[in-house]
Amino acid sequence: MRAFALACIAGAVLIAASAQAENHVFVIANNADGYGVDRCLATGATCGTALATAYCRAQDFDRAVSFRKVERTEISGSVVGAMACRGNCDDFVAIECGR
Repeated sequence: MRAFALACIAGAVLIAASAQAENHVFVIANNADGYGVDRCLATGATCGTALATAYCRAQDFDRAVSFRKVERTEISGSVVGAMACRGNCDDFVAIECGR
């Protein structure tokens, strides 16, 4: 009986661990496009929520956890070098997505 109880507890722990949320941060160029969505993302304004959520869903995540402007010094060189950027690449936005 004791072994059964321990097995149930171990199973519950494994299920809880697999159910934990997975988050990933994407860094994208904040290009001025004339539509204002870049300002919504960079300032963290509520108008950026729909765009950030759509971006996360396009990356196979369920929702946007957060989004904000990031400075170039906050980004590792490998991330900046791997990004395709058109126009001004001095400004970047980080979008944290979750599932």
